[in-house]
Amino acid sequence: MAAALAGAVLLATGCTGGEDAPEEGNVATTDPALADFTDQELAWGECDSGPDGAECAVYEVPLDYDEPGGERVEIAVKRFPSEGGDRIGSLLVNPGGPGGSGYDYVDHAAFTVSDAVRERFDVVGFDPRGVGRSSPLTCLDSEGLDAFLGGVDNVEGDGDMSEVTDAELAELEEDSRGFVEACQANAPELMLHMGTVNVARDMDILRALVGDEQLTYLGASYGTHIGAQYAEEFPDRVRALVLDGAVDPSQEQLDLSVAQATGFETALRAFVEDCLGQQDCPLGGSGDGVEDGVDALSDFLADTAAEPLSNSVDDREVNRARAELGVLAALYTESWWPRVREGLTEAMDNGDGTVLLQLGDDLYSRGDSAAYENSTAALIAVNCSDSPSPRDVDAYVQAAVEAGEESPIFGPTLAWGALPCAYWPEEAVTPTTGLDGAGADPIMVVGTTRDSATPYVWAEALAGQLESGFLVTRDGDGHTAYRMGDQCVDDIVDAYLIDLTVPEDGMACA
Repeated sequence: MAAALAGAVLLATGCTGGEDAPEEGNVATTDPALADFTDQELAWGECDSGPDGAECAVYEVPLDYDEPGGERVEIAVKRFPSEGGDRIGSLLVNPGGPGGSGYDYVDHAAFTVSDAVRERFDVVGFDPRGVGRSSPLTCLDSEGLDAFLGGVDNVEGDGDMSEVTDAELAELEEDSRGFVEACQANAPELMLHMGTVNVARDMDILRALVGDEQLTYLGASYGTHIGAQYAEEFPDRVRALVLDGAVDPSQEQLDLSVAQATGFETALRAFVEDCLGQQDCPLGGSGDGVEDGVDALSDFLADTAAEPLSNSVDDREVNRARAELGVLAALYTESWWPRVREGLTEAMDNGDGTVLLQLGDDLYSRGDSAAYENSTAALIAVNCSDSPSPRDVDAYVQAAVEAGEESPIFGPTLAWGALPCAYWPEEAVTPTTGLDGAGADPIMVVGTTRDSATPYVWAEALAGQLESGFLVTRDGDGHTAYRMGDQCVDDIVDAYLIDLTVPEDGMACA
């Protein structure tokens, strides 16, 4: 999962493969104040979910690294042991978000990493602090989240949020302020320590506990920020980092939200072009152009603002905000394109928004009619903590206009999704700085040319910022590149992770 509408932003020298595998346990950090944490033992045991052979444990980290003797946070971790005899060490993984579960990501190791990598590494994932099973941050309850994600009640006309009325603006402000106040009521200390700097430090403690002298890591989407931040904090402890579907950590949150609109617009046009070539496309036929298909989708969404769709799941109206979420969810991967065609057909022909609602629910981890996972709270908390945001609502008004110029359908909503950051406690916010990881061994950044959630230019930017960064390009659609069907990319990533083979910078896979 990448950052989406609410709070939107929202991858060798001196060694070769086959090195002696380290013994697990307590490879200390250089900070004696953290000895109590790096001296922990991971008591691996049976997991509450996941495939046979997976093992789970819990470790503790300081809530505040400036006060390591104070309150602690529990971090849930899962590993899938290596399947071969020539083990290199552990491969730590993160699927992104912010708010994605690395713990659950390990369940899909057979698909997310290659057989060759699983033979040489334990695949290890953890829920970052405040996420899932790791002392989760909770803000709104399920009913509150339904209302928050359901958009503006006072919407007028076609629901275009690039120009809001005074009533719509007042509701946006009230909803965003209310979200932050709910976080403060439920977790006033945790919300102050959700930033990626803390997550990177938590990951270094885990590296020590699994017995690796240096970190081998695969991060997707927001997970690339975690990896880049790790290289910034601990450059001498980097073995190999694959940062796939990169975020640009040098940009502030509102700027990221506006820039993200370009990625979704590119992905939308790729989806529409593909749709028009399918017999079941509800946006037109093979004689129509992409602009015609985009216009048809825009007209449909405008209609849902005036007359919401029904659904067979619950009593929620599938208004424009929820219909948008359903379409946007499908832009993360080509494999969801047939599902959104089905949803659009049902909606446009029969007024039934069930499929679109379910796609949006999947995007926001709404598991059933009564419960969400806490990914939305974590998403907003991390985004708002990682860089400063304007405190003047007029900046968001202007950003919505600019984003609408880049992406008329999704852009304005992406910009307004950053508004909670205007009310986030200032003492929790990290100043924006470029991350160069000076002194780290070569770091791989992977970008997909028509990535929806993390535009390709972000991968170019991150590879350029990292002192030892090098870029691998996948020419294709969907979010991220590794294990997305391109054998060229997979082979390059595998060779880097296993043998520390560094390809020519700018390597492109068609």
